[in-house]
Amino acid sequence: MMSQSLALAERNVPRYTSYPSAPHFSGQLGPDTYRSWLAALPRAARVSLYIHVPFCTELCHYCGCNTRAVRKRGPIDAYAEHLLEELALIGDLNGARLTHIHWGGGTPSILGPQWLETVSGAIASRFDLSALKEHAIELDPRRMDQPLVRTLKAIGINRASLGMQDASPHVQHAIGRVQPFEQVERAATWLREAGIENLNLDLMYGLPQQTGRDVARSAELAASLHPQRLALFGYAHVPWFKTHQRLIDTATLPGAAERIEQAAIAAETLASFGYRPVGLDHFALPSDELCVAAREGRLHRNFQGYTTDDADALIGIGASSIGKLPQGFVQNAPDMGHYARCIDAGQFATVKGLALSDDDRLRAAIIERLMCDLALDLDAFGGAARFAAELETLRELAAQGLLTIDGAKITISEAGRPYIRIAAAAFDSYLTASQKRHSVAV
Repeated sequence: MMSQSLALAERNVPRYTSYPSAPHFSGQLGPDTYRSWLAALPRAARVSLYIHVPFCTELCHYCGCNTRAVRKRGPIDAYAEHLLEELALIGDLNGARLTHIHWGGGTPSILGPQWLETVSGAIASRFDLSALKEHAIELDPRRMDQPLVRTLKAIGINRASLGMQDASPHVQHAIGRVQPFEQVERAATWLREAGIENLNLDLMYGLPQQTGRDVARSAELAASLHPQRLALFGYAHVPWFKTHQRLIDTATLPGAAERIEQAAIAAETLASFGYRPVGLDHFALPSDELCVAAREGRLHRNFQGYTTDDADALIGIGASSIGKLPQGFVQNAPDMGHYARCIDAGQFATVKGLALSDDDRLRAAIIERLMCDLALDLDAFGGAARFAAELETLRELAAQGLLTIDGAKITISEAGRPYIRIAAAAFDSYLTASQKRHSVAV
């Protein structure tokens, strides 16, 4: 049975932050289509905004994000100007109500207080913020000071995500991110003193030289800061895609069995501090809205992971950012030069996307419910007969006790939680031709 589980853990499957996943977006969809989709948004639609800032002061070896190291202000200032210009291209969207804002990267705070205030002001001038529920930002604890924190509070940030990854010095050296725990602790203190109470912490397993003991200690230290939410991500080693990952010695990476054990140790440690598992890789206090949404079947999943965001559309700005509108997905040019040239020419930087078919929408809903609820009733999606082939595929997981199938009802067991992505993949009609383009399942 263990050998079967290891084989499953090493399968290449998408993370399902979208369906269809980004590798299936087509270059045939461009700026004109995006413009028409934006124009068709209903008046007073609920909109979520994602701002991508693809800069860091240095690259961590494990990083899989679209970012680059920069030490000079010039590229950062020019990029901020382009964000303003892109916002101007989007316009006011017929008075759309903004419900969520998320700054990601990279290290979005690298913009600095002045640009954070300027871009936030531009957002406020173009959107109705009366329904804003969450204004979140990803932060590097090593790149924070109190003036920055005061700016975050001033622009309305009410949730901050701190990258911790692992607290062990030998692991930090192996991943090129030396970050004493005291820096994380100090950052959390500053944020709370400023009135930013909602904190997320990011942890990782499967890192070079990392052991189960390292993972347990990191989880304990993270929980000691009492964040409302934690995310636990498995390191995805894709050096053919992210060449800086070649700095990591593959011989020091934990194998599949060790990765499974590390994920379990982290989950058990966090449970001992009162955190409840949410979906595949998130944990939250029982009173947190994410945990409440999971219990009530209102949990969603998007490019930022598990969320309570149920907006009608997601607008992405910045290089590589992805948006989702009722008609489908759009993505900006990942290359910053291409992105800048498009914006300078007064055009959207859309270089690819995908118009959703009815079958795409149906399967997206199925996959989201599996990923969020760990359960699914196919009677709500056309019945078991329509998905006979998919159910047959799932019987392999059922035979190992990872899920149960009762007519049209599928239920993931607690042992099957780490394998949710594999269960979801059974409903992915795009997957077969491109399995090797995705990370391992666990």
